[in-house]
Amino acid sequence: MTDSSLLDVRVVAMRLEAEGIVSCELRACDGTPLPACPPGAHVDVHLPNGLTRQYSVYDGSPHSYCIAVRRDPASRGGSAYVVDTLRVGQALQISAPRNNFPLHAGASHSVLIAGGIGITPLLAMARALRQQGASHVLHYLARGPQDVAFEDELRDWGDNVRIHLCANAHDGRTRLAAALADPAPGTHFYCCGPGAMLDEFIARTAGVDPARVHLERFAPAAPPAAGDAFTVELARSGGSVVVPPGTSILDVLLEAGMDVRHSCQQGICGECEVKVLDGVPDHRDEVLTGAERAASTSMMVCCSRAKSARLVLDL
Repeated sequence: MTDSSLLDVRVVAMRLEAEGIVSCELRACDGTPLPACPPGAHVDVHLPNGLTRQYSVYDGSPHSYCIAVRRDPASRGGSAYVVDTLRVGQALQISAPRNNFPLHAGASHSVLIAGGIGITPLLAMARALRQQGASHVLHYLARGPQDVAFEDELRDWGDNVRIHLCANAHDGRTRLAAALADPAPGTHFYCCGPGAMLDEFIARTAGVDPARVHLERFAPAAPPAAGDAFTVELARSGGSVVVPPGTSILDVLLEAGMDVRHSCQQGICGECEVKVLDGVPDHRDEVLTGAERAASTSMMVCCSRAKSARLVLDL
């Protein structure tokens, strides 16, 4: 392996779960146990075509990880490769699981809301809650019956699962509003799906304690603004770089020969998180919580910038 932190795995099974959605079971090539994979976690998948993509693990055990991929009509090469080209027997490299969307223990009740391929992290959560005997309900919004993945398993879960077929955006908003209506005290809310659905979820949970509202995006909420130039001082290496408008801190650091861990370059995976020692970051990621942003002790250098003229990073 070119990166000793990556795991060598092999595709041992693939299955069509719904229209355009394929699941892949991955096992270690040498048969050794895989790292623990908690509900909500994702892995970076290094595809043979040179692309790296993040996919949620809907079923993770020491023996195998299962991911599901929807072929995006506007695919930039990742989902199209998995669905059209990847086959059983092929070897891949993946990262160890990272969890930016954890399931919180001890909630009096959990409301899980999935849209489309957003079912993948929430399926893992629902399975865990069922095993714990914890109070929960999973709402799964899909455009039509052909878009419902894992339907056989979900139908067996009775009243804990509500599958909503939404013919249009208005129907989806109505179902989402109903799912969020009259929550019991202490309820935690989780949502993963298309950007418009997540924006609606955020608006409808605005009055809920932010500590009980959790979401995960598969893409940034909006393209970041260019911003002004600023200086980044590197505390450990002793140098400094200037980050011009329209260029990320990560790109400048890589161009300067710095070895900075990174993956998605969109602010959604958390791999490029760096400690902030001084200065005020302009957070533009989808990983940090509101409290973490306010503390500003770390930032994602692939997308976030600076509100101050100078940042000091632990690099």
